[in-house]
Amino acid sequence: MRILITGANGFVGSHVSTHLSGLGMTCVALDLPNVEPHGCYAERYTWDELNTLDPRSFDGVIHLAGKAHDTRNTSHAESYFRINVGLTRTICTFFFHEQEQRAKKFIFFSSVKACADTVQGSLTEDQVPDPKTPYGQSKLEAEKEVLTFERAHVLTCATPDMPCADPGKGGADFRTLERQNFRTYILRPAMIHGPGNKGNLNLLYQIAKLGFPWPLGSFTNQRSFASISNVAAVVEALLTRNVAGGIYNVADDAALSTNELIALMAEVRGKKPQIWRIPEKLIRCGARVGDHLHLPLNSERLKKLTESYVVSNAKLKKALGWAQFPMAAQDGLKITLRSFQS
Repeated sequence: MRILITGANGFVGSHVSTHLSGLGMTCVALDLPNVEPHGCYAERYTWDELNTLDPRSFDGVIHLAGKAHDTRNTSHAESYFRINVGLTRTICTFFFHEQEQRAKKFIFFSSVKACADTVQGSLTEDQVPDPKTPYGQSKLEAEKEVLTFERAHVLTCATPDMPCADPGKGGADFRTLERQNFRTYILRPAMIHGPGNKGNLNLLYQIAKLGFPWPLGSFTNQRSFASISNVAAVVEALLTRNVAGGIYNVADDAALSTNELIALMAEVRGKKPQIWRIPEKLIRCGARVGDHLHLPLNSERLKKLTESYVVSNAKLKKALGWAQFPMAAQDGLKITLRSFQS
């Protein structure tokens, strides 16, 4: 198989390309010209060179390119839409251009934040999306862009002997796509981690490595993560098997509390975890003081550190026929945390 990967040199793209190349697939990179090369690619192209490529030469496209969530909130809202929606429209125009194109699988990496910024219980694909941040809103808009192109492709591919109802008008006859073995997947991953990850997990580890006790032990929460090993295994399965298209959450089987995460960080360092259980009321009072004095701990940061965000992967496992994901949540986190040591 020959696979085009956008945002190819990023954390996810580099790991996924290495995994797929190890299976004998040919991965082709599409990224910005000034990005340092990473991953395992047979060919590399920039976005300016996209029109020189033949969409029929690819069996699948993995769309990873986009603007990541700026946790410091310094980015303008417009930039999220310009990049996340604009690049999605560009790659969809390329991919869906040919009626009889060779590419059969289109995988778009969205985010759980396209559905919800806070979660009560467990987040499923049935929940009505209501993102509150420009990042989540732009990802949801990009999802709609993909579905619009897919819908147009469905109607274009319809033939007299194989009609296809318009899904935008209540139709649900996708026999034309079934015949072509054509699939579009929108993946909403929880926080992806793995060796080389430079996100909030790495930041929390660097703080824990200083040896300071964790003062928020009295708070109980559960958070879902997605190991890059599991993400790569999901992509492999979608590319190589006949899996129904649709929107799927991607998350490890088990959710972990922040206290469990702090304990894992201590374990990989050969240390005993130091977790202080200071009363919640006292912590919240200190956070409110931090709001006014601009201290490191404020109400917003406290919320992010202690809130729950559990993501259900039941729909995806059922579609793949998996009883469980290949990598256990704690095992994947240990691999990631050990990589931070070097």
